[in-house]
This record gives sequence, structure tokens and C-alpha cells, in this order.
Amino acid sequence: MPTAKKLNGTLKAFIEKQSVFFVATADVTGRVNVSPKGMDTLRIEGDNRIVWLNLSGSGNETAAHVRATGRMTLMFCAFEGNPLILRVYGQATTYHPRDAEWGGLLGDFPKLGGSRQIFDLNIDLVQTSCGTGVPVMEFRRSRGEVELEPYYDDMGSDGVKDYWQRKNTKTIDGKPTGIFED
Repeated sequence: MPTAKKLNGTLKAFIEKQSVFFVATADVTGRVNVSPKGMDTLRIEGDNRIVWLNLSGSGNETAAHVRATGRMTLMFCAFEGNPLILRVYGQATTYHPRDAEWGGLLGDFPKLGGSRQIFDLNIDLVQTSCGTGVPVMEFRRSRGEVELEPYYDDMGSDGVKDYWQRKNTKTIDGKPTGIFED
């Protein structure tokens, strides 16, 4: 499996073509979390930096894990075209709507209801593998713009905060996510 310390032009182009990516995080103890992500929520900010917008969901494991260890892996798979799996490893920083950096980072993304955190990944290792075990599948549509985003947009900001209070303050292992902490 070839490795490198940064993204090159070919790998950046590959990432930009993908309609889904996966984020993996873990605390020192407890469960490992892997989540699929999509929509227009990822930006490549350089050879060693990816920033992505995290939308609200039924859990908030990624935020708690990054808070505890900073470790994050993003994985991209070619479901169409030539086979390839790309893993990007590094240390992430979490930004919430209350943080001073939020406004500047959020400007790179479309307005999406339920925007919860922005993760800023400093890449320290890039790994590729063949991907021949990944099935070929055709992308038909994103569910996010039709189902996910309007659901949170219709809640309004107070409704979203209430949802976060009920569903996003602790991980499934009971660890704090930091969603409301200064």
C-alpha cells in the first residue's frame, strides 16, 4: 500500500469526484465510530488540509472522539471508474457555531440546516490501496438535500439546539461531545 505525507493533484481530483466519504474516529477507550458523509460538505484546503462541515445527526461521536484524541481518518472509495481506496490520516480540530473561526470557515460551504461542527483535518499520512473489492455502483441522487437538510432547516435554530440537547451531548459510551461547552 503506497503511502505519502500529503495529497497530490491526482488524489485531490479523485476526492472531488466522490459523492460519499467515510470518517473514522476513536477515543482511547470505547467504541470506534465510522460514519458516511456526503452532500457538498468537504473542501480540500491544501496538500495537507481538508475541512468538512458536519451536519446534525442522531449521534455526535466524531466530535467527542476528536475532543479526546484529535485522531481522524477519512476514507474515499471509487464506486465508479478505476478502482481505488484512499485513506487520509491526521489530527483534527473541531469548530462549533460559538467559535470565532466558525464564520470564516462556514463561508466555504452552502447554507445547510443543522450545520453542527466544522472539522479541520491536518493530514500527516495518505495511503492508497487497489479497491478491487469495492463494488461498482451508480450514484443516483443525494438524500441530504431532499430529506436531511430540510428536516433540520424546518426545525429552526431553537429546534435544532433542542435536538442537540436531547441527542448530541454524549456519545454512546457516555463521553461528552462539547457541543454546548465554551
